[in-house]
Amino acid sequence: MTRPKLQLQFVRSPVQRYGLAVVSVAIALGTAFLLERHSIGGLADPPFLFAIAIAVWYAGLGPGIVAFVLSFLALDYFFIPPIYSFGMTSEDIPHFAIFMLFASLVAWFAAIRRRVEGELLKSRDELQNLNQELAKRSTDLESINKELEAFAYSISHDLRAPLRHMAGYTELLQKRTSSGLDEKSNHYIRMMLESAKRMGDLIDDLLAFSRIGRAETQKNLIHLAQLVKEALSEVQEDTEGRNIAWKIGTLPDFYGDRSMLRLVLVNLISNAVKFTRTRPQAEIEIGSANGNGDELIVFVRDNGVGFDMKYVNKLFGVFQRLHQASEFEGTGIGLATVQRIIHRHGGRVWAEGEIDSGATFYFSAPKPQGDLWKA
Repeated sequence: MTRPKLQLQFVRSPVQRYGLAVVSVAIALGTAFLLERHSIGGLADPPFLFAIAIAVWYAGLGPGIVAFVLSFLALDYFFIPPIYSFGMTSEDIPHFAIFMLFASLVAWFAAIRRRVEGELLKSRDELQNLNQELAKRSTDLESINKELEAFAYSISHDLRAPLRHMAGYTELLQKRTSSGLDEKSNHYIRMMLESAKRMGDLIDDLLAFSRIGRAETQKNLIHLAQLVKEALSEVQEDTEGRNIAWKIGTLPDFYGDRSMLRLVLVNLISNAVKFTRTRPQAEIEIGSANGNGDELIVFVRDNGVGFDMKYVNKLFGVFQRLHQASEFEGTGIGLATVQRIIHRHGGRVWAEGEIDSGATFYFSAPKPQGDLWKA
């Protein structure tokens, strides 16, 4: 249920504000008469001090001064001998001095508190407006992201059928006419087939990237060492005939989606395998590093071609590549997929590298808490 908005200064017009000061003093005067009638003497001051505080609090400093003057006159006329006159003896001066001091303090505290609370209420209203605006923008962004993902999925899905037709008919053309074509024409046909295959790979990767955004994460406690073995088995075909020195360190347990984290490892290991292809002795290390107290960090390090750190921000963008396709194959979606998965797990991804001196890719995730850590 929404709480009603507090209206601090409910009197706005000058008539209402100064009228409140007069009414407050009148009520204080009636209260003082009532106390005196019941033989409760010496308590005339508090009602007037309260009236001054009310006037300052709800109407402002000007009405508070009016309330103070009226209270001073009422006290002098009705309660300070000789009563029913505005006369004042030297004996009354200390009493009025004390009253003025207390009235000033009350008015000062009331004014300060009124100003502070007014600022707090203003800040609260601004924060509420800001939160509403942020919530609206968040909803709009979420809607836009869903529309973009649906658009990417639809476009990618619809492109697959005509692409298959193009590739299929090109293969048929190659089989039927290859013997009658010159080398240049056959080269053109091979280029068409290679381009169709590359476009097919791009579409498949784009579909996979889109599915990650729409898929729900099924989180469980995962033994990362076992997941690395499975990832290595999956990339085994790319390592055949290669001289690769593997170093697998101690790996922590993660709390997350098993299939998604496996895809992270497959992408990072495949990346290391690919970019160490030019090395006679490839070295790939998979291990963990010390993070802060609440996160686990895993890295994949290689001695491959590396990269220039000034381009590090391009690594995790969709279709962003730092090497020509003729040098190293790929679609430029793998690392973007890694980042998207890790962000969905509440972690972060980053990389360090040097040209011709290898690269290290890191990803982190929050540590399992409570019973999950003990499982």
